[in-house]
Amino acid sequence: MMKTRPAAVAGMFYPAQTAVLEQLVAGLLASAPAGRDHAKAIIVPHAGYQYSGLTAAHAYRLLEGRRATISRVVLLGPAHRVYLQGMALPSVDAFSTPLGDVMIDKDGVSRALDLPGTQISDTAHADEHSLEVHLPFLQAVLDDFELVPIVVGACPADEVAAVIEALWGGDETLIVVSSDLSHFHSYADARQIDAHTTARIEAGETSLRGEEACGCYALNGLLLAAKAHGLAVHTLDVRNSGDTAGDKHRVVGYGAYALN
Repeated sequence: MMKTRPAAVAGMFYPAQTAVLEQLVAGLLASAPAGRDHAKAIIVPHAGYQYSGLTAAHAYRLLEGRRATISRVVLLGPAHRVYLQGMALPSVDAFSTPLGDVMIDKDGVSRALDLPGTQISDTAHADEHSLEVHLPFLQAVLDDFELVPIVVGACPADEVAAVIEALWGGDETLIVVSSDLSHFHSYADARQIDAHTTARIEAGETSLRGEEACGCYALNGLLLAAKAHGLAVHTLDVRNSGDTAGDKHRVVGYGAYALN
């Protein structure tokens, strides 16, 4: 019998009703500018769709036209619910969303587990939103694809980069890193902090800290791997919750970036 990780944040971070979710994702994608970049990797935020969905859509629009090409997504994001050292992969066969099941690339999981800093932990995945919120976007913009989901805790950049490198593949593989930017500053302060962080991301720096980007461990590993492949970072959109659905007193920053 197939073992599935059920959706944990449907109805909270995004709608639980299939038709409503399809309509919302389609609307967000339509509101983002069309892109032509052949991105090998994207960096996308993971808040509720009303807060960061449009920023995320800026990156997912780039995948139009590669719907039938991309058949595997390596998805990395931070641990919010459990304390985690290293990287956690699941034992399940699929991740479920209101749009259907996404099958796990078992071979990719096995290859990751051969490397230092990795472990099987369904607990790390059970309630984690940083990966789940990206699945409806991926289901909307891609045809059939398999997933290698990795929750990244405290982990050296070179260990994360080694896992990404092992799963790098060719045009069939997309790498997605899930990260928000600064948290709970005033609107003006957040804009300044996030602009500085964006400059560091564009420069390919691999020493980002948690107060700059909550997905810093995955992000540092991606930027290290990208450097080895000569990829450049292009900023697509940076805004914060004060621009979308929140007040301007304590905001969370969001950025979307493409690597090609």
